Amino acid sequence: MYKTFDRAAGRQKRHVRVRTQIAGTPGRPRLAIFRSLHHIYAQVIDDAAGRTLAAASTTDADLRKSVKSTSGAAAATAVGKAIAAKAKERGIDAVVFDRGGFPYHGRIKAVAEAAREAGLKF
Repeated sequence: MYKTFDRAAGRQKRHVRVRTQIAGTPGRPRLAIFRSLHHIYAQVIDDAAGRTLAAASTTDADLRKSVKSTSGAAAATAVGKAIAAKAKERGIDAVVFDRGGFPYHGRIKAVAEAAREAGLKF
């Protein structure tokens, strides 16, 4: 029998492996990214308290209206700027970046660079 490669299972495995090493604290929460085929989601999470402190995604009404497509790099850049602005509102300047097992290029990189440009440190 041939062994099939399950891309989603591989990503999940990488994500679990990375999560054993990084965790969000109250002083430096975790910026978690999730990417689907149609949308991109970002959350700032305090793992010690188990709370989401800020969230932004292309499913938000204001972000959806401002971008042409919800699945491209332009939408990812808008999500990065939005999550940085929401984090700054709550007094968060530095985060730990969690790419969620996804490769650091394309939309994931666009979110990270936009958040850095908007003043988030990681």
